Amino acid sequence: MEKKEKPLERLTAKELREMALEIGGIEGVHGMKKEELISAIRAVKGIAEPEVKREKKPFVKKEKVVLTKAELKKKGQELRLKREEALQKQDWKTAAILRKRIRRFKKMTRRVTA
Repeated sequence: MEKKEKPLERLTAKELREMALEIGGIEGVHGMKKEELISAIRAVKGIAEPEVKREKKPFVKKEKVVLTKAELKKKGQELRLKREEALQKQDWKTAAILRKRIRRFKKMTRRVTA
C-alpha cells in the first residue's frame, strides 16, 4: 500500500528541508525559506509550477472626510425625514437601519462640539 504524499504547500519548512536532503542535488537547504524550498524540490522532481492566483489588491485607507457641526446636523435631519417616510410605509427594516445611522450622526456631532 503506497503512502500518499501531501501537497508541498501543506508541508512545514522542516519537513521540506528533510525531503530536500533526501532527494539531494539541492544546495543551501538550511538557508532557504519555505517558498524557495518548494520551488527547488519542484525543479529537481520535474513538477511544473502551478499557475499563480490573482494577486490581492493592497488595502488602501480612504481619506477621512471631516464634516462641520452644521453639515452633520443637516445630514441627521435628512436621515430623520427618510426614517419618517419609511415608518409611514411600514418599512421596519429600513427604519431600523436609519435609526442606527441617526444615532451615529448624533455621536459625531457631540464629538465635534466637545
